[in-house]
Amino acid sequence: MKDYYRFLYRCFRVSFVGDWRYKAWMLLLSCIALFGLNAYAQQLVDGLAVTGMTDQVSWGLYIANFTFLVGMAAAAVMLVIPVYIYGNKDLHDLVIFGELLAVAAITMCLMFVTVDLGRPDRFLHLFQRFNFPGSMLAWDVIVLNGYLLLNVHICGYLIYCAYQGRRPTKKFYIPFVFLAIVWAVSIHTVTAFLYVGLGGRPFWNSAIIAPRFLASAFAAGPAFLIIALRVIGTQTSYKVPRGAIETLRKIVTVALAVNMFLLICEVFTEFYTDSAHGASAHYLFLGLHGYSGLVPWIWTAIALNTFALAVLFIGPLARSAGWQNLACLAMIVGIWIEKGMGLIVPAFIPTPLGEIVEYVPTRAETMVCLGIWAAGLLLFTIFVRVTIPVLSGRLTVDQRYNFVSSSSPTK
Repeated sequence: MKDYYRFLYRCFRVSFVGDWRYKAWMLLLSCIALFGLNAYAQQLVDGLAVTGMTDQVSWGLYIANFTFLVGMAAAAVMLVIPVYIYGNKDLHDLVIFGELLAVAAITMCLMFVTVDLGRPDRFLHLFQRFNFPGSMLAWDVIVLNGYLLLNVHICGYLIYCAYQGRRPTKKFYIPFVFLAIVWAVSIHTVTAFLYVGLGGRPFWNSAIIAPRFLASAFAAGPAFLIIALRVIGTQTSYKVPRGAIETLRKIVTVALAVNMFLLICEVFTEFYTDSAHGASAHYLFLGLHGYSGLVPWIWTAIALNTFALAVLFIGPLARSAGWQNLACLAMIVGIWIEKGMGLIVPAFIPTPLGEIVEYVPTRAETMVCLGIWAAGLLLFTIFVRVTIPVLSGRLTVDQRYNFVSSSSPTK
């Protein structure tokens, strides 16, 4: 235990070491997170009235971000499968970065759920009346927290073994890795079922929601990892295997193509049948009775995803790092809009009584969201900052580490 506590202490110290770029990035994220905390304090005092949510639209930007980030967390499995099932050696060391992203994403998910409740003490009501297995919300609580614990164990064990300079014992992590594969699929499927099971919201009552969730998750998550790995490869001394990003690009391309196909199938079903339940889809894509608040959002998302898919399919552009990064960024934003504002809000418009009350996020709501994203990125940055010296052998139990800041964030 003494060695483990010393390991945690050294990791804590490493997180404060870096050049001016690292410190500027951490300062920026810290400031945004503090502004977000201030906005949340205002919400705690004045209630959810400071947000744009109403009795008609009871889920907004908070649950939109929650839905997107559940997919980001599930995307860690897209590194695990090629490594442990197909034996892809290029991605072997990078599995840890995917798992670290999952930990940061699930942490943000829990924070978004907390701020959406209005008052944190309402969690007590959830646990007093857990209603398992009848409640999909109870299932969601179990799978999210279970997935968080799985990834914390896998990452922590592998990094600590690398710190001690010994090979990890397979029985202590391999079973958990394969369990995490199933669990990653379950967290997004259960979240999808949470929406699909609400019979009073016809916009969500589609069997295709869960497959769309998984396809979009396996596109946006690896896309974020591609950008993160490029930053790690250029700003640190850690050498990202050449074939790793190419493998991730292929995964992203297939997943995005499937996601776009499923979107086309859903749009065809809604508009070709022209049923009474298609009012929400009409509001989202074309506007309804003069209300069109989400129309620019969804068409922007479609344009961004189409652009990303075109870049990834065109050989010369797909092999260019710059175009690839641009496509990944466009894809992340496009899927965030599609799974967030384009999925959550339209289900409430029009209401079962036929009312049309549009939703617009407020400044306080936006600041809380930015603060949570900054906190999550801060957490992920610290994880990566600590992991790189351990994996490269410069921070071990027997090796003295230079904690004095230098020109390189990895020295």
